[in-house]
Amino acid sequence: MPSIERAEPPYLQVVRHIREEIRSGRLTEGDVVPSARQIAAEWNVALATAAKALTTLRTEGLVRGIAGVGTVVAFDSLYHSARDRSLAVHRTGKVYPPGHYALIRSAELAIAPDDVAVALGVESGSPVIRRQRTTYDGNDTPLSTSISWFDGALASSCPDLLLSERIKQGTSGYIETQTGRAVAAGYDQLAAGAASADDAAELRIDPGSPVLLNQNRWVDSQGRVIEYGEAVSPQDRWAFYEYTIRSEAK
Repeated sequence: MPSIERAEPPYLQVVRHIREEIRSGRLTEGDVVPSARQIAAEWNVALATAAKALTTLRTEGLVRGIAGVGTVVAFDSLYHSARDRSLAVHRTGKVYPPGHYALIRSAELAIAPDDVAVALGVESGSPVIRRQRTTYDGNDTPLSTSISWFDGALASSCPDLLLSERIKQGTSGYIETQTGRAVAAGYDQLAAGAASADDAAELRIDPGSPVLLNQNRWVDSQGRVIEYGEAVSPQDRWAFYEYTIRSEAK
């Protein structure tokens, strides 16, 4: 049973809860979201507070109203970051929401470019594992294209990283199973950019089109990088991050 905390406005707590349900995959595209009356009853808040929460979710593009049905989940503008995929694996055991899928374009040993070597904490020119994938929604529309990099030393203990096939539990879950190294923290960086020719071909957009660039690192409890990723997604997709700012009483 959800409950209200007093650290932030109640409607934002409802928004955060439903948003996380969507990002984790527990609520999927087309699922009906609780009505304002249901939210008011379940969370013990005013009807106006519940309605404000649904309005906020509509503004964020996470839900939409359908006549005769109610408010349903919409994925049209949502960008699923590395954090979202990690969250989905831990909560649902699945990397992608139902209907979404990925095609592994390549999986191979390569020589680490300088920036990748720095990100992984290995020597420049060292062997690394490179996995490239493109993800799609249920209508076969490309949502993102990405490359994941791993220390080449994992090739012997994690041979599936070199197969051009999906790893059902996700790469991090597979590495944890094979080596015992678990992801303890993640770091995402995002920037606006222009699509390269290769990225444009994968995303079916024009070269030079506006895109969202994402770099992420997943590290273990000792701060060692398990996976470094670079992703590109088309324009008009929103990434969501939440944070709390608290001022100390003087």
